[in-house]
Amino acid sequence: MFVCHLGVEMEIGQKVRVRRLRDRTTPEVVKRLGQTGVIADYKMTDGSGVGVVVKFDDKFATWFFEDELEPSA
Repeated sequence: MFVCHLGVEMEIGQKVRVRRLRDRTTPEVVKRLGQTGVIADYKMTDGSGVGVVVKFDDKFATWFFEDELEPSA
């Protein structure tokens, strides 16, 4: 578990919604904007940050910066 920049704890198994995309990316990732997935793992990004691997219902998984996500009910 870690605490994201919004002060919210994020942990494996938690549902999250993709709220924004920080960088240009592939169409496959762009279509995830607004979708909900489940945190599957953590990923070191640039040596100083933590990313979150999110798996979606269609089994597609990719990582996001923590500020691109928000908890989902």
